[in-house]
Amino acid sequence: MSIWIRISRALQALTTGEGLAAVFDSLRAPPERSVAFTIAVIALSAKMAKADGLVTRDEVTAFREVFHIAAEDEAGAARVFNLARQDVAGYEDYARRIAAMFSETSGTLCDLMEGLFHIAMADGCYHPAENEFLTNVARIFGLSENQFRALRARFVPDAAPDPYTVLGVSPEMPMPEIRKRWRQLVREGHPDAMIARGVPEEAVKIAERRLIDINRAWEEISAREPA
Repeated sequence: MSIWIRISRALQALTTGEGLAAVFDSLRAPPERSVAFTIAVIALSAKMAKADGLVTRDEVTAFREVFHIAAEDEAGAARVFNLARQDVAGYEDYARRIAAMFSETSGTLCDLMEGLFHIAMADGCYHPAENEFLTNVARIFGLSENQFRALRARFVPDAAPDPYTVLGVSPEMPMPEIRKRWRQLVREGHPDAMIARGVPEEAVKIAERRLIDINRAWEEISAREPA
């Protein structure tokens, strides 16, 4: 069954006036985590688009890159996005509910933040309002400053990303520890591991981008090591 059909069924269970908050509260059971993850990314993206005041064609394209959306499922995805934009609840409320839903593992919340960064950068511009939005969501999610900086370094092209920041390490760390961190990130970024955390198969693009970034960072660091 398509994840978008499952999302539509979850939305049909809404009663008037409850909004998406009721959907989040109804999807706490592990079998529906992939549905909850997808709704969370789309809903927070809608709130983020509202923050910078513009929804561009590039952002719509970015949705297609994060989630493989079939033509027949576009209406379901659009409905979630529009509900979130119209919902009077603030994004902080959404973020708190999502953080509580995935509280047992910060890995899923990092996965979700990657999807948001990918969509934020779809138009090639990192708006100050988007930075404020993502900073606050990361704080509510309980991500450390280093975790947030590592994510931002991978997605925001202010300059060439520092490989140490991407891996969440420092140049002073011994190489064996840096290598251990790199291997840990590779394991966590494997598509099977992400699916086990609740990331839907439709969002494997996140995993592909992550592995490319962390492997490139490791190659750059290891190349600096004296022979």
